Amino acid sequence: MSKKREYNDEYPDKTLYLPGPTEVPEDVIDAMAEPVFGHRMDRMTDLYTTIVEDTKEFLGTQNDVIILTASGTEFWEATTLNLVEDRMLVPTSGAFSERQANVAERLGKDVDRIDYEWGTAVKPEDVRDALEASDGGYDVVGMVMNETSTGVRNPVEEIGDLIGEYPDTYFVVDAISCLGGDLIDIEAHNIDCIFTSVQKAFAMPPGLAVCTVSDEAYEREVQKGESSWYGGFRRCLDYYDRKGQTHSTPAIPLMLAYRKQMKHMLEESHEGRDERHREMASYTREWAREHFDLYPEEGYESRTVTCIENTQGIDVAETIERVSEEYDMVFSNGYGDIGEKTFRIGHMGEHTVESIQALTDAIEDVADL
Repeated sequence: MSKKREYNDEYPDKTLYLPGPTEVPEDVIDAMAEPVFGHRMDRMTDLYTTIVEDTKEFLGTQNDVIILTASGTEFWEATTLNLVEDRMLVPTSGAFSERQANVAERLGKDVDRIDYEWGTAVKPEDVRDALEASDGGYDVVGMVMNETSTGVRNPVEEIGDLIGEYPDTYFVVDAISCLGGDLIDIEAHNIDCIFTSVQKAFAMPPGLAVCTVSDEAYEREVQKGESSWYGGFRRCLDYYDRKGQTHSTPAIPLMLAYRKQMKHMLEESHEGRDERHREMASYTREWAREHFDLYPEEGYESRTVTCIENTQGIDVAETIERVSEEYDMVFSNGYGDIGEKTFRIGHMGEHTVESIQALTDAIEDVADL
């Protein structure tokens, strides 16, 4: 049983190279220090409509956008409750896609999986085979775009293209660890809902979740009649249309931070952020191949987090601890059963190739590579 460990003000600052949370710009942190105001004031309408419409512009979508005080996990639940009547198909290839399937099962849905070994990417032909073999079809195909546990970037675009051939099946994409650093055309690939957490590639403090909603997904919830209370599309979007606000009290300081950071993101552009993340990913992969190996299937590597196979047998936990103590930099061990077999470097948000190189230099020094 956990015991109280008193929080104090003596913690050293650490540069984060995790798969999230990641580094937050100082002016974004400063934006949270404004005086508190009421969530039903005109000032809140100005704030919330700004961040919603700026997000649409950044993502290049005409679909509706919901921003809630929550983690991205909220939209695992909400999209399942809003869209799935009976059956859902989930390709599982790592810890988070498996969790997406588990959430749906706990909500009472019938979930069929397409199981892959960890490190392997989802294949569009397997999704097509599952759709064709199903007698009653599926209400939703849910999948993880960027499998944080393995560093795999799944071919969401190709899978979305084929799901477009099944008009009664909705496509829900968990892009929690990549949206904002990995460009995707939402409408062009038939994505009904795609969601993220802002502490990842958006480079904001944790606490907000973002989801896009197609007109078809909205109408599906209306027709279905049952939905999530907190994350219901109708409840969120109808309130926004009427009031320009959230239906429940939001974390206003976080939305002030969101406003500041989204302006930075618009200035850089989605294309610009995508290019910068590609450069960081390319550098990290080259470094990993030089000293170790890559864990994900070749050709399906993530653009925001690299999962590195520990071919040299270094003590991952000790290396992480020493890099933290000696360089004030924090990266991540592998996830779950591959904790010592792999380690992960998050290159997302506001990092650059130069800042990632500072970490890899530190790892080389500590691990004597």
